[in-house]
Amino acid sequence: MLSTSILSVRVSPDERALLASAAEQAHATLSEFVRRKALEAAEIEVSSRAIVAIPAKDWEAFEAWIARPPEAIPALTELARRPPSWSFPT
Repeated sequence: MLSTSILSVRVSPDERALLASAAEQAHATLSEFVRRKALEAAEIEVSSRAIVAIPAKDWEAFEAWIARPPEAIPALTELARRPPSWSFPT
């Protein structure tokens, strides 16, 4: 069984009503909805602040790789030519 702890958050009545409405539309409990959305936001926040470190010994290879001209990928070229699946003929 997973160990859990309680996280208490204060919200205004209007905020709670909005969260409850969104949770209902998502077919989730208020607690589950808030937990899931808070975790999604946290993952985005943490991943957007990631720092990529390239070892000095690999720096020249990285610069050479990034300076290369782009490669044509036929499947992606074909995909870009197709109309989006959500567009409908008029």
